[in-house]
Amino acid sequence: MDRLPVVELHLHIEGTLEPGLIFVLAERNGVELPYADLAELERQYEFGDLQSFLDLYYANMAVLRTERDFTDLARAYLARAAAAGVRHAEIMFDPQAHVSRGVPLETCVNGLASALGESEEEFGVSTVLIAAFLRDEPAEDALEVLEQLLAMNAPITGIGLDSAEVGHPPRDFVALYDRAREAGLECVAHAGEEGPPEYIREALDLLQVARIDHGIRCLEDEELVERLVAEQVPLTVCPLSNVRLRAVDTLARHPLPRMLGRGLNVSVNSDDPAYFGGYIDENFRQLTELFGFTDEQLAALAVNSVRSAFITEERRRGLFAEIDEWRRGRS
Repeated sequence: MDRLPVVELHLHIEGTLEPGLIFVLAERNGVELPYADLAELERQYEFGDLQSFLDLYYANMAVLRTERDFTDLARAYLARAAAAGVRHAEIMFDPQAHVSRGVPLETCVNGLASALGESEEEFGVSTVLIAAFLRDEPAEDALEVLEQLLAMNAPITGIGLDSAEVGHPPRDFVALYDRAREAGLECVAHAGEEGPPEYIREALDLLQVARIDHGIRCLEDEELVERLVAEQVPLTVCPLSNVRLRAVDTLARHPLPRMLGRGLNVSVNSDDPAYFGGYIDENFRQLTELFGFTDEQLAALAVNSVRSAFITEERRRGLFAEIDEWRRGRS
């Protein structure tokens, strides 16, 4: 077993929309793209900050129109993830971003569910689906879409909070998270990527989340770090994403080694890999090459992701066993 068996906890399915697939779907659906060719589109993938990425990210979603489009998108990711060693993926999608451009909620959900329902048999990857809400849109809109998802009995395991972080604190979404917990859903939220450490506290205390997506700015607050270590709060870190969005200057200055050294419950994830230069295996490859991570450190990161996943205890034990087998094979 050469590939480290891993779990991906922080993945936006719309962020796996590869340039080639954008052109395929545009032709299929008669969508006129503002790019003359693939090369011109790929030149857009230089980002100065989170917002510059989001502008392109949302614009490219215009090609996603039918259930088949969403199914093809998910299947493409699952095939690539399986090749990267992913054994379980917790996949976020942005329902508001599709409803707002006239795509019925059922189209998006059913298309994704079609691929995810066959994923374990076809790709060997178990999955859960998480509805992520846009923090730069009114909280009332998010609550309305959540109610629609609940009414249609959408196969979602939890909710998240993403998009532009600065100026949109977690405290604005207390009612949304209260409703999600009432419905029995798991709760996660982006916090502490571009936003301050205080956003991490708010996500924990006000939204009562089980996981923090990103969380890299926690190191600016020693009291917060001590709390996160004591409570072993999962932090789903996305190194290549952080560098491409200028949240971190270079990979060499990424705080992940320090976070791991402090005993934080960190995992490695790819976020929006079609835009940020690498899927989860590429994140691990570059980190290992740069920081010299040992097999034990890599296994610890994989174990953290399994510990933090929304899976049954039976599935968890099975994944731990796969990591142990990988470790023994490397010794």
